[in-house]
Amino acid sequence: MSLLDVAPIIEQMLLISDNVSDLNFSCGQKPQVEISGSLYSASPLGLGKLTGYQTEMIAMSILRDNPEAAVQLVKFGTADLSYALPGRCRFRVNIFQQRGSYSIVMRVIPHEIPSFESLNIPPHLAEICNIRNGIVLLTGPTGSGKSSTLAAIIDHINETKAYHIVTIEDPIEFLHNHKKSTINQREVGSDTKDFASALRAALRQAPKVILVGEMRDLETAEIALEAAETGHLVLSTLHTIDASKTVDRIIGLYPKNEEKIIRMRLAQTFRYIISQRLIPRADGKGRVAAVEILRSNPRTREYIEKGESEGKSLLDAMRDGEIDGMQDFDSVIRKMIETEAITLEDGLSFATNQNNLLLQLKGLSGGDDYDNAQPKQMQNQMLNVPPPTPNPNSVLDMIE
Repeated sequence: MSLLDVAPIIEQMLLISDNVSDLNFSCGQKPQVEISGSLYSASPLGLGKLTGYQTEMIAMSILRDNPEAAVQLVKFGTADLSYALPGRCRFRVNIFQQRGSYSIVMRVIPHEIPSFESLNIPPHLAEICNIRNGIVLLTGPTGSGKSSTLAAIIDHINETKAYHIVTIEDPIEFLHNHKKSTINQREVGSDTKDFASALRAALRQAPKVILVGEMRDLETAEIALEAAETGHLVLSTLHTIDASKTVDRIIGLYPKNEEKIIRMRLAQTFRYIISQRLIPRADGKGRVAAVEILRSNPRTREYIEKGESEGKSLLDAMRDGEIDGMQDFDSVIRKMIETEAITLEDGLSFATNQNNLLLQLKGLSGGDDYDNAQPKQMQNQMLNVPPPTPNPNSVLDMIE
């Protein structure tokens, strides 16, 4: 295998399905594609199980034009970078060492910036684009669509506002063109040393909007808070599972003796905390986003500043805050089950509180057979789903 072989390998793997989200190269395993959250083996160009030499050649080919990332890989055993197939798509890449060999994970980033409609996220989130200052956080596990939602928000601002926008990313994912706004995108490693120094510099670059790829540490969180307090709109992400855990994570970055003042600052500066979970569609055609929305209002600000208590939780505020555009995960998942967008089994597995959700669904159906039913039986009883029929054009017939 030569260093030139990686592009046709990637191109063949992308042909397997329109829904490929990740490519995975690991020693002792065939090349793999991730489709709707599951990994499937493939054999591009007849490749079988990869050797350590082959994964190293793939890694070196990807790193060839990025010496900074190569240095990071040698120094720390891991590197984040972007990679492009001209005219096709871009990738967010992580290369890392494991058991003496290299593994590569490549997240597919489409050329086309997604819209709110294509992502199927609540349209009223477009009002984020009219916010003048404060913090908007997108949260969720890896692969839950945070970057896509942020890109849609930035693109909407770009189309409707004459602003200066600065993004700080590791690596740069979606490429934004100047539209009504001017957008400068900085990549950690090649354009700046780290998030904190780039964010500090951004305050002197007169932006109206600052996107920080991830709030990873105390220094970045502190500068982001300062930026929000001084009249900037700050957009960022956190790897947390819901709105309450996001607040806990930010407060937990600070020393315990500063908790009171940080709660007050966060309560005053946060505008939205949006959490996402991608759930497989019932028809097998990709995944759909379940979105939890916590919005700033007097009640939510009070709960963040004074802390949550029995009957005064952020979850309670979201459940009661539909008129303000708020919603919690389980209410959204319940509606998806009712409309047969997702199966009951998948809905329960992604729910925050499975028992409560199941009780709500029991109340709707009026059935008494749920307590002893298995998940698939419950699903069929609730949704009256017919047994699956073989699909002659299934993606599974194209891969091993």
